[in-house]
Amino acid sequence: MTIIIKGFIEMSMLDWEGKIVSTLYLPNCNLRCPYCHNSGLVINPEQYDTIPFETVRDYLMRQQGWIDGVCISGGEPCLYEDLPDFIRGLRNAGALIKLDTNGSFPDMLQRLFDERLIDYIAMDIKAPLNTYALLTGIRDEAIGERIKQSIRIIMNSGIDYEFRTTVVPTLHTKEILVAMAGLIRGAKKYALQAFVPNNPIDPEYRKITPYSDVQMQDMQQAVLSYVQRCVLRGV
Repeated sequence: MTIIIKGFIEMSMLDWEGKIVSTLYLPNCNLRCPYCHNSGLVINPEQYDTIPFETVRDYLMRQQGWIDGVCISGGEPCLYEDLPDFIRGLRNAGALIKLDTNGSFPDMLQRLFDERLIDYIAMDIKAPLNTYALLTGIRDEAIGERIKQSIRIIMNSGIDYEFRTTVVPTLHTKEILVAMAGLIRGAKKYALQAFVPNNPIDPEYRKITPYSDVQMQDMQQAVLSYVQRCVLRGV
């Protein structure tokens, strides 16, 4: 598949801690997480206008010295074989690169690291390995092994990174989060993100009440012994 851009936020101070970035949204995803809030990009990306790469590039060139970099999100960017060339085009415009990924394409991640194309990576940890396929809505029993590979690649990459989990009642308990934190033992940073029931892939998830701030803080304390730093978002 050839990369197309379906969303462009010119300036964000939320997507990369300590930096001002532009955020790009690429369509399509290999997973079907029922709580995904970017369901339009996953299920029906044709509803969004396509943004020419030149529009993004020219904006970045004009904003050099003000915009620090670009956050590439989705969807799942690593679906695209031409992702390395796409990133090179952004770097040529003077941008640092942050990549958001679900971690199911370890070979692409290794290529990006080998070619020194990204400066920061955020990978989702969605479930314990033995329930990964079930909770991401796919029939792919090998996904757990690929997730393990991606975790290892990222933690050995030498670049800055974070792992993150959207904490969904009915899917994630404190005990489950502790098991998930065990997958990334020793990680620099783990972000627990509060679930927001807006526009999920499965409409039933609109009925779910998010965890309270106190409950999220309790979960944060439970995983702190596994990682160097745990932060809460949306709390």
